[in-house]
Amino acid sequence: MTDTSMYVNPLITRYASQKMSAIFSDDTKFRLWRKLWIALAESEKELGLNITDAQIAEMKRYADDINYEDAAKFESEVRHDVMAHVKAFGKQAKSAMPIIHLGATSCYVTDNAEVIVLDRALNLVLEKLVNVMDKLKKFALQYKDVPTLGFTHLQPAQLTTVGKRATLWLEDLEMDYVSLMNLKAAVKLRGVKGTTGTQASFLDLFNGDGEKVKLLQKKVVEKMGYERVYGVTGQTYPRKFDYNVLCVLSQIAQSAYRFSNDIRLLQHMKEVEEPFEKKQIGSSAMAYKRNPMRSERISSLARYVLSLPINAAVTASTQWFERTLDDSANKRIVLAQAFLSVDAILNLYLNISENLVVYEKVIQKHIAAELPFMATENIMMECVKAGGNRQELHEEIRVLSMEASKNVKMEGKDNNLIELIRQDEMFRPVWDKLDGILDAKNFIGRSAEQVCEFIGEEIDPILQKHNGLLGESGEVRV
Repeated sequence: MTDTSMYVNPLITRYASQKMSAIFSDDTKFRLWRKLWIALAESEKELGLNITDAQIAEMKRYADDINYEDAAKFESEVRHDVMAHVKAFGKQAKSAMPIIHLGATSCYVTDNAEVIVLDRALNLVLEKLVNVMDKLKKFALQYKDVPTLGFTHLQPAQLTTVGKRATLWLEDLEMDYVSLMNLKAAVKLRGVKGTTGTQASFLDLFNGDGEKVKLLQKKVVEKMGYERVYGVTGQTYPRKFDYNVLCVLSQIAQSAYRFSNDIRLLQHMKEVEEPFEKKQIGSSAMAYKRNPMRSERISSLARYVLSLPINAAVTASTQWFERTLDDSANKRIVLAQAFLSVDAILNLYLNISENLVVYEKVIQKHIAAELPFMATENIMMECVKAGGNRQELHEEIRVLSMEASKNVKMEGKDNNLIELIRQDEMFRPVWDKLDGILDAKNFIGRSAEQVCEFIGEEIDPILQKHNGLLGESGEVRV
């Protein structure tokens, strides 16, 4: 049972998945520290240092058996988390105590482990991102030729289709995917660099043999499952990497924010609705309400994520010389909470996108209210083809449009422009053609074709590349 006398992070208790939470857990971090210490000891032994197989075996025996109580006790004494865990590890692996962390600085474990954690978190973001793209793809294809009002300036403009609008959301995510993949391709470990990045301590360990120091770094990085390492660092990996990570997360949040706002507007118009469960309550007072809770939650969390890159920019800008410690406490909060927030956002995005409800009759009603105005040029051109005067027709249809607009706005009645046209002798040549002219599909351009082309050429290759990740659904925890 949760201790209700203390603040708990809602990202953990309400929003993010357990999988993302686990990536940023203490268990993940401290197991990586021990794995890094083992990789360092193994590599140092392979390159000739006096380290025994028994010492390494004992370290491996306790790699995942972390004595947290001992670590906490040591940290209360030494006020240093890395040294506390060195002591705790050494208390278990007694024979290895003299060689744990040999030649390393704290950032050997903290920074290398953090990059690995961020990389794992990016993998989970990738998995959820492509699943959202897959859901939107299916939705776009299903509704690719269903006409709907298009809006510019939030005013009715030309028609589009429900599916074509979904490709706008999908295109945003495609751009995010490209940014994410570029970021992942740039992931590097800090490597084995020593206190100020000069590798001086390791050069001393190997009696001035620089080639062995280079090989040590290569071995350690490979043992941790990586190939790339920063060529130069100070004490830490470049904090600009954190900024780049948060920028990509911000981009994903921006895309989700836009989607959620569109759904909120469409739900207001009663055209498209996010899922609403059988026993879900929309309002404590107004029992009839169906509030877009999921979309509103995306907006709320996304707004927070959008605010974070500037924080990382300040941190990257204020790293004095080889390092300063004013990044540490900040990073513990910002990076984890950014990923937890984006994880929650994508969970919601998944849930909404695979369960969207489309009310086609309402959409048709809204089209009927606006289409007569949009069709006036088509009507006028047909009359010109039948011998009419374009300028006279234009003036007459302008007058009729103003009358119909007044009928709608001042009288609160339906748009009667077509009725007025049917009563005006100037438009007699098109009276029998009006139903055909007013077919909404005449006004959607290449919407359906654009949906198919865009998905076939740009989205399907991405989904095929990550086919093994597909099939996920979004969980809404509360």
